[in-house]
Amino acid sequence: MIIKFDPEGRVVMTLGRKPEALTVPAPSGPAEGGRGGGRGGPPGAGIPGDNFNRPTDVAWDSSGNIFVADGYGNSRIAKFDKSGKFIKSWGSRGTEPGQFNLPHTIAVDSQNNVYVGDRENKRIQVFDSEGTFKTQYTNVGAPYAICITPGPRQFLYTSNSNPSTSMDNGEIYKMTLDGKVLGKFGTAGKLLKEFGTIHQMDCRSENEIYVGELTNWRVQKLSLR
Repeated sequence: MIIKFDPEGRVVMTLGRKPEALTVPAPSGPAEGGRGGGRGGPPGAGIPGDNFNRPTDVAWDSSGNIFVADGYGNSRIAKFDKSGKFIKSWGSRGTEPGQFNLPHTIAVDSQNNVYVGDRENKRIQVFDSEGTFKTQYTNVGAPYAICITPGPRQFLYTSNSNPSTSMDNGEIYKMTLDGKVLGKFGTAGKLLKEFGTIHQMDCRSENEIYVGELTNWRVQKLSLR
């Protein structure tokens, strides 16, 4: 499920549920989850409608529409309106444009383009708000987490994180929205300015980001100068 809380911690909205008849396999392999996709469509497309199978991330467009990366069990993006009504979904498991192998992270820019970190396919795919494929970026490794800065001049940060089972990779890339890499920093590790399996990032400004690390059990605030 996706759960929305107010600032006092009260539940104000819930999205989705796991159908009782859907078996979720035990976690296994680099994708940290099963391959089951449910009934009624291609593998990973899920059961049609608002049922989730281990969702991973959520983002919003300028109209308040909600986009859910439905991620470990399914391989799709689900779209809801601001009141939580299901609108549509797109994607299934695969390697073609518009398909996913673990959509692990999602962000929306000021033009309402949807950026999906397609982790196991080692790419970021870009769609319009209706799910039409626009382009993909394959030059920044496996995107464990992405975020887009606010303001009139936006930038995309993406983490080629190390998996929880190794200390490979770990760097964060700064990009323009058209996919040009402007720079990178960091490596896997436990020290300050090192990272342990990044699972979420928040871009407060072009040069200030918060990084949530799974295996280091911490959040780091980074100021880039």
